[in-house]
Amino acid sequence: MNAAPADQNRLLEVQALDLRLAQLAHKRKSLPEHAEIDSLTKDLTQLRDLLVAAQTQESDTAREQTKAEQDVDQVRQRAVRDQQRLDSGAITSPKDLESLQREIVSLARRQGDLEDVVLDVMERREAAQERVNELTERVSAVQAKVDDATGRRDAAQRELDTESSAVTRDREALAGAVPADLLALYEKLRVQQGGVGAARLYQRRCEGCRLELNITELNEVRTASADAVLRCENCRRILVRTAESGL
Repeated sequence: MNAAPADQNRLLEVQALDLRLAQLAHKRKSLPEHAEIDSLTKDLTQLRDLLVAAQTQESDTAREQTKAEQDVDQVRQRAVRDQQRLDSGAITSPKDLESLQREIVSLARRQGDLEDVVLDVMERREAAQERVNELTERVSAVQAKVDDATGRRDAAQRELDTESSAVTRDREALAGAVPADLLALYEKLRVQQGGVGAARLYQRRCEGCRLELNITELNEVRTASADAVLRCENCRRILVRTAESGL
């Protein structure tokens, strides 16, 4: 294959732009904010799970408190009714009076026990509410960190995307001026060779594989016509001669 030296040098410019695009893509993928957001998101998920559990516990104790208070109220109302019966004088039988008095005493003990239950539940509910408040604040704080990191990541990505767009336009303009057959060979080799399809021959060394050409290879390069498209014998990339090739 033959191509004018200017076209071959232009191919080196295309290669440089392709390498820059690869660097930008890698940088976009490797932004430190990605790992930061992942870590914060994991923390946020755990905190939200804890918050749901705390909210469930608070809700359960709220229902338990309501039930315990209703039990106290029922006992209190019964005790009030019994006391009213006792105070009314309607019961004259000593046996019935004694039975009623024993019931009032028993209800008083029962009410005391139930009120202790209410106090215990109230304490547990208060602790659950404090836990909910604490976790709510922690969720908000971590969410704010996630939002901040996301904003920084998005800003960095926009900056990289802007540069990538500019480099892509330059690349398209340059590639459009390279002969189609030379460009096709370059694209094929670029895929095969990890993103580098053309390399400069610099001081007798291929900058694609970093190996120095032996004397036989150098003589072949020296005798090749200026428009011959050469290939590195070691890595098979397109080898472009320049004034700094050391020939």
